Amino acid sequence: MVRAMNRADWLRAAVLLLALQVSPARAQSPAVTAPAGWSDDPPVLASLVTFAHDESDLRVAVVRFTQDIAAVERRYPVEFSPARIVRLRTMAEGWRARLAALDFDGLNAEGQLDFIALRNRIDYKLSTLKLAEARAAQVAPLLPFIDDLRLLVEQRYDRQRVDPQGAAKALDRAARQARELTQRINERARLATGKSALSPVVARRAADELRQFRETLKEFNAFYDGYDPLYTWWARKPYADADAALDAYITALKPPPVPGAPTVIVGDPVLAAGLEADLAVEMIPYTPAELITIGEREFAWIEARLREVSRRMGHGDDWKAALEYTKNRAPAPGEVPWAIFDIAAYSEKFVESRHDVTLAPLAREIWRLAMQTPERQLINPFFSGGEETSLSYPTDSMTFDERMMSMRGNSPHLNFPTVQHEIVPGHHYQAFVFDRFNTHRVALNDTPFWTEGWALYWEMQLWDAPDFPRNDPDRIGMLFWRLHRAARIVFSLNYQLGRWTPQQCVEFLQNRVGHERANAEAEVRRSTIDAPLYQSGYMLGALQLRALNRELVGSGKMSAREFHDAILIGGPMPIELVRARLSHQKLTRDFRSQWRFQDVQRTVSK
Repeated sequence: MVRAMNRADWLRAAVLLLALQVSPARAQSPAVTAPAGWSDDPPVLASLVTFAHDESDLRVAVVRFTQDIAAVERRYPVEFSPARIVRLRTMAEGWRARLAALDFDGLNAEGQLDFIALRNRIDYKLSTLKLAEARAAQVAPLLPFIDDLRLLVEQRYDRQRVDPQGAAKALDRAARQARELTQRINERARLATGKSALSPVVARRAADELRQFRETLKEFNAFYDGYDPLYTWWARKPYADADAALDAYITALKPPPVPGAPTVIVGDPVLAAGLEADLAVEMIPYTPAELITIGEREFAWIEARLREVSRRMGHGDDWKAALEYTKNRAPAPGEVPWAIFDIAAYSEKFVESRHDVTLAPLAREIWRLAMQTPERQLINPFFSGGEETSLSYPTDSMTFDERMMSMRGNSPHLNFPTVQHEIVPGHHYQAFVFDRFNTHRVALNDTPFWTEGWALYWEMQLWDAPDFPRNDPDRIGMLFWRLHRAARIVFSLNYQLGRWTPQQCVEFLQNRVGHERANAEAEVRRSTIDAPLYQSGYMLGALQLRALNRELVGSGKMSAREFHDAILIGGPMPIELVRARLSHQKLTRDFRSQWRFQDVQRTVSK
């Protein structure tokens, strides 16, 4: 009898969960302080049990949403497929309707935060699907064969039998069309008469989408070839021909760089309409022009500090000369890891002595270094953080110029602030904590304003501690990266708005920030790949956290340790929701972004 009762209770709970029905009367303020002993090894379990009782009412629903969306994207792997777009739109609209029917006031405070974040993420998903449709229409003339081929893939996932002769026919037709298109593009390039009608942006987009689809088609063919005798007889050669033709067509659409030739970076900006959706989901109530103004003012403030340090170093107001001195203090090949270990030990000891944030001993124990490949350094010529932090430094396969630029861009003084940014208390420590608390928010809130903003915020906090930098070259390194993040706001938003070309962005980073040419190109190349607001999120997120620190710690409402621990434990989310969580702000179901964390009419914050 007891076993039957438990099963009935479980079934009722499952039905309620699927309907997103949550028990009312739990809208109390969240327990934002970290549980006692959470960082111990092992932790104080009783405090973690208490913490679990106050977890979000929507935690399971958020996990369900993120997992369901990811499952549909795996099920429909062709990114530009109408079937994929329709299915994702249907799912998002269904979730929006269920969320609208939910009793917001009946959710606990953590659940209300997740309600707003989930609503915003659903709206963002629907906006990006519109953008995907528009871009699919733009590349369609370059991919006339794609519908026939994607149907082969989708019919297999629909559990339909393949028509071997029909598949061979579609593959053969695709091969012929791809060869014809390749010939036309190559002929235009050879004649080089007049301006080509082929847009480099659309061509690159088509090449990227076709490269991804080619892997999907390869998996389709592998499912049948050698197993289904009729398919093998009909389609083995047509598939091989099509695969080779698609590969050649991709190369024609997006030619590889010519050794010794000037680098040409082709961008794909989202323009103002695209930025609008990203600003909404990040809860940033500013226009792109206002954000550029903030970036320019921060840039000016940092340049003034660079001149101050440069004068102390004997270079007068020529801070770039001080930067050159700092760059040229690079250690010998093979010695960089030990310089990083020394900086990390110094930084962790300093942060721990200030008692501004709880540092889990296990997190400090487990991080380690790995060397980035020369290919990876073309996109990220510096650090890449996490439990396994990737290090950029020359290898023997690089050219002499590449080696010198990599060494100069990664001297110990330039690495000084990036160690805190990437390891502790930055990205590695963030990941350590959000792998253990409020994990459901990681997939839902993929926000650089929280992730990158936190890491840069700590660079700012440590700059404010006058006894932290070991010397003036360290200060140059700290200011150089801070200038770089302010520059990211300026160049990335101008690029995304279509005002600046990628080449103008490279020149800005070289001339105004002092980057090596190859490193500037890698930075801009990365900006054409990342989400539109990713580069801006570093500085803007840090400024949000500094404003929130003044509001809560500066007023005495929270201690610095309570503030920092609460941000980490709460997990990633737009900083405005972090503010709502920490200040116990009263929320409503239609809550929208409204926090003007910096007045663009005032002088830059010091």
